[in-house]
Amino acid sequence: MSANHLAVFIRHGQSEWNRTNRFTGWTDIDLNPTGITESERAGRKLAAAGYAFDEVHVSVLRRSRQTAEVLLAAGGWSGVPIHETWRLNERHYGALQGMDKQEIFAAWGEERSRRWWRGYHEPPPALDLDDPRHPRHDPRYRDIDPALLPATESLHQCQLRTLHYWRETLFPRIAAGRRVLVVSHGNTLRGLVMHLDGISPDAMEHVEIPSGIPLVYRFSPNLKITCREWLE
Repeated sequence: MSANHLAVFIRHGQSEWNRTNRFTGWTDIDLNPTGITESERAGRKLAAAGYAFDEVHVSVLRRSRQTAEVLLAAGGWSGVPIHETWRLNERHYGALQGMDKQEIFAAWGEERSRRWWRGYHEPPPALDLDDPRHPRHDPRYRDIDPALLPATESLHQCQLRTLHYWRETLFPRIAAGRRVLVVSHGNTLRGLVMHLDGISPDAMEHVEIPSGIPLVYRFSPNLKITCREWLE
């Protein structure tokens, strides 16, 4: 297995809110037992396929870091450093956070609701600044410019902050030959895949990122994608 120019992306394992179809966003929910099993399985698959990592990048949310820690332990890489950033947080779903699909349909109608969560440009209703769910009230974000903290996001807005981290941090490290594992969330990874694969906004509506399945990208010395595969 070539060690150079490698990036592996994985969506965190299942949480209880995933299981019950609640919109989680920036709400900090732990993995459930299924999610832990998914993370262990991913670590074993990556190790069996000969992969190893120099560094791991996760979001600020617990389900991302828990997935990384369980995966690393299962693969025998417990000493690999973990870097945490809010830019890899899940898309912020605004006022939809904590609600399930039927509650959202009842409040806003099915057609409009589906545009919010499957479309590219239209964000859901924003949280008020005094809403306790707004990230400016969370001490973990105290060092972030409040103007950068979202009260809601479209997929496009989520993608922009994720691509900032890709361009400023992840891609330069891959270019330097670091073997990078990114443990993030469904929509942040959708945005990265859209960028890397050249997918249009319309086509992106139909792209799903399953939990706990590694997506491997390998790059040539001139940093062109040479391999893209799901490790199922």
